[in-house]
Amino acid sequence: MVSWNACDDLRACLSSLANATLDPATLETVVVDNASTDSSPEMVEREFPRVTLIRLPTNKGFSGGNNVALENLTAEFAFLLNSDAVCEPGAVDALLEYADNHPDAGMLGPKVLNPDGSLQYSCRRWPTPAAGIFRNVWIGRWFPQNRPAADYLMRDYDHETPRAVDWLSGCALLVRRSCIEKIGLLDGETFFFYCEDMDWCLRAHQAGFGVDYVPSAVVRHKIGGSTDQVADKMIVEHSRSMVKFWRKHRAFFADRVPWWAGLLVLPWASLRAGVRILRRRFQSDSERRGWREKREIGS
Repeated sequence: MVSWNACDDLRACLSSLANATLDPATLETVVVDNASTDSSPEMVEREFPRVTLIRLPTNKGFSGGNNVALENLTAEFAFLLNSDAVCEPGAVDALLEYADNHPDAGMLGPKVLNPDGSLQYSCRRWPTPAAGIFRNVWIGRWFPQNRPAADYLMRDYDHETPRAVDWLSGCALLVRRSCIEKIGLLDGETFFFYCEDMDWCLRAHQAGFGVDYVPSAVVRHKIGGSTDQVADKMIVEHSRSMVKFWRKHRAFFADRVPWWAGLLVLPWASLRAGVRILRRRFQSDSERRGWREKREIGS
């Protein structure tokens, strides 16, 4: 777990691990604190003495923080879990059981729910320019049932049966150590926050590993436990990461995306970030929460 100023969420996250497996002693739990200024590191030391706490002097972001823990991985699997997520009973066991039965799967993700029990679309197809036009901007609100976003979010899939997918959200992601040894760690040099999970899954595919969605394992994800504290910066960071992802994997998408669409990635990402920031300026707190929840479940 990577944590930044998320004391209450982190407490709930760590507490949930007690029921996530029948044998909690088999879990080595590591919290990497990204230079928090609240009391979360002290809370971990006081309330969870068996948890390994790594305090970083600076904020290394999601990729950099996770890599600190992953660099010395000796276990067969690593389970990345957001500090604002909680595991339902048996979630870890369900992932491990599936992994044992599917040795070619290098990355596995659980079903992810919002706190109210509604579905988060945590497994997705590769992004397309058309999906980018309709996602997280005003056009998507005008056409909520648009096909490009629906395809991207895999709305045509019941999310009740396990299957291979393009990529999985990093909010809860089980990764086989042999996969990490072959493809390397998260790309912390390129991605401070956002798109690192999409990049990692793409690299796993290219190395011959499966990327599988496992709905028998369930995790609830609050969304924004840390990022909402610096929302405008995170909006900009998300757009920057999308541009970086496109540039890094341009060759992979060459036969999927028209050449001219690549020219629009940077201006469109900049426009979308600006619109989202402006909209926040005129929204109440309740409206902001509502938009975030609708965005994450695909509306």
